[in-house]
Amino acid sequence: MNRMREEYDIKNLNPRKNPYSDKLKSQITIDVDNNTIDFFKNLSSDTGIPYQTLINLYLTDCANNKRKLNISWS
Repeated sequence: MNRMREEYDIKNLNPRKNPYSDKLKSQITIDVDNNTIDFFKNLSSDTGIPYQTLINLYLTDCANNKRKLNISWS
């Protein structure tokens, strides 16, 4: 019969660093236009990827490639 120890040395149980620790996500709330949400929902239907994941992938691509908006107020 296995018996549990009263204390465990956590550092020695799994000394490897979590490979996903740099990929943690933060939940936020933002206002997004309905037509933009519809665009990603339609894309989701075509690809089978959840629309929130698609939005995250797009924003991640923008950040990784340091894309900047070309905004002109006229």
